[in-house]
Amino acid sequence: MTETENTAVLHNDIADTDIQESNDGCTTIQSGLLLTSSGVVIETGYDDWGYNYRAHIFNGGYCDSYRNAEWCKKYADVSLIMKWNDAWMSKKDCDGDGLLDRHWGYDSYIGSGAWLTNHQSGSHEDEDGNVCNWTFFTKIIAAPADANKENGFWYNANGTEIGPAIWGEFATIQTVENDPCLGINGIQYLSPDHAGLGNW
Repeated sequence: MTETENTAVLHNDIADTDIQESNDGCTTIQSGLLLTSSGVVIETGYDDWGYNYRAHIFNGGYCDSYRNAEWCKKYADVSLIMKWNDAWMSKKDCDGDGLLDRHWGYDSYIGSGAWLTNHQSGSHEDEDGNVCNWTFFTKIIAAPADANKENGFWYNANGTEIGPAIWGEFATIQTVENDPCLGINGIQYLSPDHAGLGNW
């Protein structure tokens, strides 16, 4: 059993002790009332696409993470593991819209402390027909409330670079890539501020 599967089993065991409505009045996944963004009822454990919302994990194909959208089918052979925290996407609905909360308690992701990790892997052939296995890993965080964005980069209040802007409200703080056929190896970007997922 892989580390990801062990984590999922642990979270599912914990889920057995949860109640459908938490003490704070929020609706949980166990109620059977919460929906994905595409309108499908969220269940515990992994769904058909590879999402385990209780465990804050996606494990499947890159294109599956986008529900096999037409634009991403050229990446269908890419494997993807994502992990995130409650601020990115919660396990509960506290605002009553029937969906898992995002940046709960904040007007936007800015300052929410949200983070996501993205681990991709796949293979390609070089010009000689050799199979090349590659991996790509990145950490993404929501920009702090006092951060500033200039020329495509986020900076903290003291002017220290946080990382390249992505998806508007977020910054990349670390990228690791390996592809021996292209001569790519190791850390490609590391935030001058810090590369940890906390304390943002």
